[in-house]
Amino acid sequence: MESTTTMPLFFNTLAFFCFCFFQIQSTFTVSASESIHPFPKQALPTKSGYLPISSTSTSAIFYTFYEAQNSTSPLSQTPLLIWLQGGPGCSSMIGNFYELGPWRVTESLTLQPNPGAWNRIFGLLFLDNPIGTGFSLASTQQEIPTDQNTVAKHLFAAITRFVQLDPLFKHRPIYITGESYAGKYVPAIGYYILQKNARLEVSERVNLAGVVIGDGLTDPITQVTTHALNAYYVGLINEKQKNEVEKAQLEAVRLTQMGNWSDATDARNTALELLQNMTGLATLYDYTRNAPYQVDLVEKFLNIAEVKNALGVNESFVYEKCSDVVGAVLHADLMKSVKYMVEQLVRRSRVLLNQGQYDLRVGVVQVEAWVKTMKWEGVVEFLNAERKIWKVNGELAGYVQKWKSLTNVVVLGAGHLLPTDQAVNSQAMIEDWVLERGLFNSVQDENVSTKSIVVM
Repeated sequence: MESTTTMPLFFNTLAFFCFCFFQIQSTFTVSASESIHPFPKQALPTKSGYLPISSTSTSAIFYTFYEAQNSTSPLSQTPLLIWLQGGPGCSSMIGNFYELGPWRVTESLTLQPNPGAWNRIFGLLFLDNPIGTGFSLASTQQEIPTDQNTVAKHLFAAITRFVQLDPLFKHRPIYITGESYAGKYVPAIGYYILQKNARLEVSERVNLAGVVIGDGLTDPITQVTTHALNAYYVGLINEKQKNEVEKAQLEAVRLTQMGNWSDATDARNTALELLQNMTGLATLYDYTRNAPYQVDLVEKFLNIAEVKNALGVNESFVYEKCSDVVGAVLHADLMKSVKYMVEQLVRRSRVLLNQGQYDLRVGVVQVEAWVKTMKWEGVVEFLNAERKIWKVNGELAGYVQKWKSLTNVVVLGAGHLLPTDQAVNSQAMIEDWVLERGLFNSVQDENVSTKSIVVM
């Protein structure tokens, strides 16, 4: 989910930063006689706390970690998924308590089990990224990253610190996952890990196994050109309106090509606002919804004192689901592409792209557009690969297209927050992809047709 507002208040006191800095890790053990309301003891994370980004700063990334509920392998070998939210500046606690974590917040601000939790058989780590987002701490506004390289640098520090918390973490395969603006974060940290690993001793490397991008903004200059046609063929606008939106899109492209990054971001926002006003939709994140996603529930829940105490956060901290300050700092970064990072990752690890069928902002059409332009030796075979019907529990769930290390999944009946809309199917997708089962088995590639195709 992207942050769409602009700029309000920022800092908490220095005393608060110092208080939280020393709470690097909290491991929760609650006796049977204790009861935390509205946070039941069984919903507590395995670990929660702060991961410093450097030894010279009080800035730190907040995390919650949930160990696998029913691991099918020894914990030292159990895959570890890391989730990054989008925005820029939106908290990964949205993913935790509204999408794919083991517990979801309800309208009554209580928690209920999530049947599609991603930690059923994997470890699951949520990071509030960048610093200044969610419960994460930015000691000064100047420390908040303005580009993806700094985002990746901070994430690398946090991930390596997390791995050091438990010897069992050291050799677990790590998969970096996320959605929306994390379509930039995920490739950035994946690419950074590849670069760092090449210079590190084997014992010091991060055990990166793959990356997962859900409804991701990855190559904005390509993706911004698709909205008008997408909405037109869905039947939401007519040809005159399509032409008007296309004009606004081309302005975003022109400004991007000139390197006027901030103005280009504004132009993209203008095009999307135009489309929003023309269609009258409740949200472009899912054109079938009569109301926006209820992510405000997460903000209300996490501002309850008992909840903050349970997570090891100072009660005085005012939690915001999306930070306007972080969004403003990264405003000029939005239209910059990280496609070249994905091109490296697909050569040296595994990549899963997935989109919800109903997402008009960064959905199926937007992702296909940039994938066609990839400079990767397998792109022709991927584009010619059969788009296979994917079923979960005997029911149609979507479509899977795969060639070697690149897989794309379209999930039916889902919008931008795909795990919220299709919890069980999203769980099946991540588990089968990580474990290379069913349609996600690499043997499937041998049967792919390799007819010639024009690559744009």
